[in-house]
Amino acid sequence: MFKRIKLVCFLFVFFIAANGNAQDSEIGNWFLYFGNQKINNRWNWHNEVQYRNYNFAGDLEQLILRTGIGYNLSENNNNILLGYAFIHSEPYIAGTDDKFKTDEHRIFEQFISKQQFGRVNIQHRYRFEQRIIDENFKMRLRYFLSLNVPINKKVMDKNAIYASAYNEIFINTEANYFDRDRIYGGVGYCFNKSLKMEVGVMSQILSNSSRTQFQIMFFNSLPF
Repeated sequence: MFKRIKLVCFLFVFFIAANGNAQDSEIGNWFLYFGNQKINNRWNWHNEVQYRNYNFAGDLEQLILRTGIGYNLSENNNNILLGYAFIHSEPYIAGTDDKFKTDEHRIFEQFISKQQFGRVNIQHRYRFEQRIIDENFKMRLRYFLSLNVPINKKVMDKNAIYASAYNEIFINTEANYFDRDRIYGGVGYCFNKSLKMEVGVMSQILSNSSRTQFQIMFFNSLPF
């Protein structure tokens, strides 16, 4: 356990040193918190905070606050959810060190289905978003496929170390249809069945550019 803590500390120091200035670095960092609290056998509350930076920390790219209420169509699976997200963005003006700020309000509907084949845990997420950005209205479809595979145990249980990967594609409902694609790989540690932490690297591919993001994620599924 102590060796794992030292490894995480080393990664923190490495990425702080590597990402001193947003304009000089091509690697950003996202701090992500995902909460999914079980209300009863059918209902759940989703809560989420994403703090995205152009560097390791301090040069804000985007802040996302997302929440929603979900319902399981079957026991602990096939979850439908209605949610809301607030997104504050600070993109750079091209060719300058100046930023401009935008705020987005987003309503979304999603469906999540889970499967397990041996040690391999698979999740499919289908999401439909209605986005109000300043005075503009847009809609977007997203498909997310993730894999979690425990390494030192047969199941995702206490003290399990696991490999993680996902791919998520974004499609606009108007031209240009392709919005972005995210490809991720990482490793995680389960403190218990309800709490886990994960670190990894994600490549975000846009229509005319791409960017690498380091990610530090914390997952909390402690029930009420």
